[in-house]
Amino acid sequence: MNDTLRQFRDFFVSLRLTVVLLVLSMLLVFAATWDQVHLGIWAVQEKWFRSVFVLARLPGTSIPVPVFPGGYLIGGFLLVNLVSAHVYRFKLSWRKSGILLVHTGLILLLIGELLTGLWQEEFQLQLKEGESTNYSESYRFNELAIVDATDPKFDDVVAIPEKLLADGTTIQHPKLPFRVVTKEYYPNAALSMRGSTAADAPAPGALAATMGMGPRVAVMPLPLTYKQDERNWPAAFVELIGPDGSLGIWLVSSQLGAPQSFDYGGHTYHIFLRFARAYKPFSLTLLKATHDIFIGTEIPRNFSSRIRLVTPDGRDDREVLIYMNNPLRYAGLTFYQYQMDAAHGTSVLQVVHNPSWLLPYISCAMMALGLLVQFGMHLVGFIKRRAAV
Repeated sequence: MNDTLRQFRDFFVSLRLTVVLLVLSMLLVFAATWDQVHLGIWAVQEKWFRSVFVLARLPGTSIPVPVFPGGYLIGGFLLVNLVSAHVYRFKLSWRKSGILLVHTGLILLLIGELLTGLWQEEFQLQLKEGESTNYSESYRFNELAIVDATDPKFDDVVAIPEKLLADGTTIQHPKLPFRVVTKEYYPNAALSMRGSTAADAPAPGALAATMGMGPRVAVMPLPLTYKQDERNWPAAFVELIGPDGSLGIWLVSSQLGAPQSFDYGGHTYHIFLRFARAYKPFSLTLLKATHDIFIGTEIPRNFSSRIRLVTPDGRDDREVLIYMNNPLRYAGLTFYQYQMDAAHGTSVLQVVHNPSWLLPYISCAMMALGLLVQFGMHLVGFIKRRAAV
């Protein structure tokens, strides 16, 4: 082996590298915890843990520069360091079985966190007593929905992801007889109704909607919020362009509520910005929302939702009780009790899709078993030596 390859190998199997990475991990956790006061948990995860480098902007500019290694980089090097050390230094033997189990569990834990960051999706499902639904909604992401409601028996929906609106991409969907062109996009904005005075009119040269509710609504861009209990409300001006020309500029925002409607080519369309939806091959009905408190106080004791789960083919039709620490797991999804407004008969479930959810449990079990095996072998050896004295 030449010197270059040997140095490369020695670097990745080095115990010094392990110590440096562990110190960087502790600093990363400390800094991210401190930053959570300003950004909130979601933004901190994306900025510090689910990134190769932590980026900051140069003062007075919008130029991002790396200032610290991110979770993906540190975790990746830890994974390579651990695997390399095993391949190069460790030999399979019964006396090393406990250590091997512990390290294998740690490797699985690192891989599980990576897969969780890449695959996990979180949505919310809000129901009132007696209400049924077959979809959940995202808390952070939105989509532009254009619905062909011509047929009274069903709606033909085209959903355009928010990212395409933000990028200004011109969209020509095969189901739509017109193009969708983003004229302006605001990741967070406040809406207000315009008055009838000239002072409330749009400024000269400013972009304004020409169709639907847009001409009567003023849009004020806001900075993005990262707080856990706050939500960004995006808004966009989109122009619909058919073969014969423009169909007008529409203001879309999830704050507008009701969809805006128009007719074109003998079809009736609805257009609106909504929270991104994830449809399910089954429906859930809220039968009862229960909020128990401790007697004589207003302290919550238990939240629970009695749900009826029904599949269209009739294979499943059952009632399930969801409460704290007792979620419903079905079709690769986990439904947690999230919020409750029992006074109005409303329950909110958190819906999580995480194909790798078992890996942390398996890895922790392997590490615990490895520690028990290793400790047990040393204990047995110690007892035998004491007995031989």
